[in-house]
Amino acid sequence: MRAKKFSLHRPRDLAEAIALKVEHGDAATFHAGGTELLVALKAHVLRYEHVIDIKQIPGLKGVKVREDGTISIGALTTHDSIANDPVIRASLPGYAELSEHVANIRVRIAGTLGGVLCFAEPHADAPTMLCALDAWVVLAGPAGTRDLPSRDFHLGEFSTARGDDELLASIEIAPQSAGTRSAYRAFGHTERPAVGVAAVWSTDNPQRLSLWAGAITDRPTRLGRAEEAAATFFDQPPADLSAEEVWRRLRPAVVADALDINAHDDLHGGADYKRHLVSVLAERALKACLP
Repeated sequence: MRAKKFSLHRPRDLAEAIALKVEHGDAATFHAGGTELLVALKAHVLRYEHVIDIKQIPGLKGVKVREDGTISIGALTTHDSIANDPVIRASLPGYAELSEHVANIRVRIAGTLGGVLCFAEPHADAPTMLCALDAWVVLAGPAGTRDLPSRDFHLGEFSTARGDDELLASIEIAPQSAGTRSAYRAFGHTERPAVGVAAVWSTDNPQRLSLWAGAITDRPTRLGRAEEAAATFFDQPPADLSAEEVWRRLRPAVVADALDINAHDDLHGGADYKRHLVSVLAERALKACLP
């Protein structure tokens, strides 16, 4: 099936791209990697009269480190570029590993981080890890830019907090301490995860655990009981606790968190099966973060 005809615009900068979106309103959309958009256009699930190609806008690609140590990932950075970027591999190896396994090689090379976030298909990998990392997004619009925590960006299935006239410019991640480790584990029968769990464990001051499950509902879900349970033994030196002991103590809270998730049966599996996967994957992600 072919996409219906549309006008293609290639703005030279961010301001021109935003102006085009304001001018054409709901009849226009932004186009980055296109791995999600073009499929939807060809299937006639989506219909736009104007497509604004932002791939050539300077400053929207690549990874850089800001003066305060914040890692800034341009919205047009591909999954493959993230997986192989030296800054990401050194500072966020768990996220680099995640990016190495997104979908298939075609998607990793063409698909962009900003594209997957804005499309907001629930069965995606990156949003879960970004929530666990306390990342935030920078949105650019006619009124300027605004920052929004990643956990507040996704509102539901194919729905985000991005305004109609806004463009996602970058994803920001605060500097990670030397004692922070992160990991992501996922499982699925297709190229999309049925369930994914991201863990970020910090043994520095303050010690903390950030644990999130994704793909099981319409947006990433925090496993709050597990995080609270972990806080009860942070006064012990990490070396005093084996990975098996940590999991033994956290497992009841993780199971309770999983049972509370409002999952549903779909082509990725039954609700009870996916809740079980949360516990299995949480154990694997947590143990990957521990010595």
